[in-house]
Amino acid sequence: MKILLWHVHGGWADAFVRGRHEYLLPTTPAGGPWGLGRAGRDWPENVREVHPDDLRDADVDLVVLQRTDELAEAERFLGRRLGTGAGRVPAVFVEHNAPRESVPNSVHPLSGRDDVLVAHVTAFNSLFWDCGDAPTVTIEHGVVDPGPLYTGERARLGVVVNEPVRRWRITGSDLLPRFAEAAPLDVFGMGADGLPDALGLGADSMTVVGDLPTARLHRRLSECRVYLHPIRWTSLGLSLIEAMQAGMPVVALATTEAYRAVPARAGAVSTDLDVLVRAARELVADPDAARAAGEVARAHALERYGLGRFLAEWDAVLEAVIADGPRAAAGAAGTSTSTNERTNA
Repeated sequence: MKILLWHVHGGWADAFVRGRHEYLLPTTPAGGPWGLGRAGRDWPENVREVHPDDLRDADVDLVVLQRTDELAEAERFLGRRLGTGAGRVPAVFVEHNAPRESVPNSVHPLSGRDDVLVAHVTAFNSLFWDCGDAPTVTIEHGVVDPGPLYTGERARLGVVVNEPVRRWRITGSDLLPRFAEAAPLDVFGMGADGLPDALGLGADSMTVVGDLPTARLHRRLSECRVYLHPIRWTSLGLSLIEAMQAGMPVVALATTEAYRAVPARAGAVSTDLDVLVRAARELVADPDAARAAGEVARAHALERYGLGRFLAEWDAVLEAVIADGPRAAAGAAGTSTSTNERTNA
């Protein structure tokens, strides 16, 4: 089928566009949030850049939405309404984010629509969003395996976070001095240049590596002894899954979906900072224990967040939306969740 989607969350799209469909990405010379296209990513040939003005004649079968504003934009460019019924284009809304306001009473923006399926990327999102009349399904993340890259040769904690100064408590930036007591930090991601000054940490405690291309990021990050995930409030950072698949041991706050994503023997998951700092210190001091924990992390992440499972569940959901509508599709994602719960026990 021909699927229209905007390039919004590059990590999620990196897995989604590796399926067997044709993926149309709106592309404009200005780029930006509404015309980013492939943005130089090494994606398969079945991912095509299309100018928005050409979408009306593109014979789109289904729209994958990721921002509420896309509802109106898609209808404007396609010249057709989204939803179910004659002449309409079926649509699925991917909810990437955990609710930010009035938790746990957050009402989803699509709660009043019963003709667009809401696909949550984590069980936490599904639990905390009030989706009202909207049919829902949960399809957990899939990640392209970076390979067993872990060396752990650097006795440091690796952190991947974008805009850590602006987002501050959301990303757990204020917690980093505590972890710097256990080992020096290497910080990867966009907008981190001002972080050492904001925290009052010197070069002996923190190095800002910055934003690297994906392959270089994975290699460089995998040199760190431990992956640190200090995020207080996020749906589920794909960098955490990528680090696990690379074979890194994990020290993570037990918030939002992290508790389900990281098995106990892969490192440490807790809301107690003393527990996490102690675990980080012990793993940094014991390379053999760190490598053993990383092997557990990799095996778990490959099973739970493998690309094959992800694409198979999405195929089942998309086909059900096209054939029988969003309510039928709500039960089409398979049984991976129950299997994963047994794995995580």
